[in-house]
Amino acid sequence: MPTDIQRLLDLEAIRTLVNIYCRAADRQDHQLMRSLYHEDALDDHGSFFQGLAMDFIDKLPEIQAPMEILHHSTTTHNIELDGDKAEGEVYVIAFHRVATETHSIDLLIGGRYLDKYERRDDVWKFSHRAALADWATVQDPSSVDLDHPLVSGALIGRRDNTDPSYKFFDGFSRGVYIPIRAHS
Repeated sequence: MPTDIQRLLDLEAIRTLVNIYCRAADRQDHQLMRSLYHEDALDDHGSFFQGLAMDFIDKLPEIQAPMEILHHSTTTHNIELDGDKAEGEVYVIAFHRVATETHSIDLLIGGRYLDKYERRDDVWKFSHRAALADWATVQDPSSVDLDHPLVSGALIGRRDNTDPSYKFFDGFSRGVYIPIRAHS
């Protein structure tokens, strides 16, 4: 039976994994995304993809190409630990601004990730992730206005390595994830 401290370390390692996933998705950092899954992990993103996570990541450039803005926010995260395996239910609100041939639309989804995690070589990673939608709303055309005077002068997020965070932070390098080791 793990100690209380080890349990807390394991929970924090899993929460960090989930948070880094959001950064990898939103910055379209596929190398970083790849480092979060075990090589044999599965991913189920419904009509976008079902199969090996590494194959899903290979398809991400095509899937994300029309997405001008991605913004994933996780909220409630329930985790059940069982030795070197764990399960998690992660509530997520994901905003997508998607370019069409003529204009952009907004898609806001409230859903959950159903996750299975495994600790291998003292590192927690995804072994299976399924995305599900609980609700969605579409704004057509997009209501995003980053040129509005209230936003004037603010740093504007970008979906790639031109995002201002890469210049601002010393510790956030593209494609780099240093996982929390599961054992102290």
